[in-house]
Amino acid sequence: MKKLILGLAVTAGTLAFAQQTPTTSSNPVTFGVKGGMNVSSLSNGADLSDSKSKIGFNAGVFANIPLASSFSVQPEVIYNDLGSKVTREYSALGNTYRSEYSRNLGYVAVPVMFQYNATPEFFLEAGPEFGFLVSAKDKFKNSTNNNNNTQVATLNKDDFQTFNFGIGIGAGYYFLPNLGITARYTAGLTDIYKNNNGDSVKNNVFQVGLAYKFK
Repeated sequence: MKKLILGLAVTAGTLAFAQQTPTTSSNPVTFGVKGGMNVSSLSNGADLSDSKSKIGFNAGVFANIPLASSFSVQPEVIYNDLGSKVTREYSALGNTYRSEYSRNLGYVAVPVMFQYNATPEFFLEAGPEFGFLVSAKDKFKNSTNNNNNTQVATLNKDDFQTFNFGIGIGAGYYFLPNLGITARYTAGLTDIYKNNNGDSVKNNVFQVGLAYKFK
């Protein structure tokens, strides 16, 4: 709970600071929406040595707050679909067998990105991300000759850390005044499990998507 309050306090403090920061008509505070694709993984494979990246999604809202002519801060609230996947395939007796296992972790994330606007269209960014676990599921998919059977198991969230902290770096380019493409890599710094006696397991994700600013 303290960490949840911390993340919200950072966002609220950033917005409060923005209200005290003078802006010009050419650089007002802007709001927008964003969304795109996640390519996520878990360090150490969550006890699965052959785990691979999992495709997911992200979507949310942001405020872009100018601090100076070339600098701004962008707090966001987004939903992040993270986790990893394992795929195995083999043939026997003329049949092809394929199995997929994925761990799906859903977070409400609060990134606070500090941006350097190299040009009016192009920016670089870096900053912390505070994440709060809202769902944890395992998905199993087995197929024989493309005949699929899928099962979903809900995991006990008490086995996971509620809070996830990471550091993100990225870049973006607005090819239209209010529409741009963004890319960001966020490395997790906290173990996703409680009472983990082995190597810590951390979230990592590469994100690419679109951002739309309301004018």
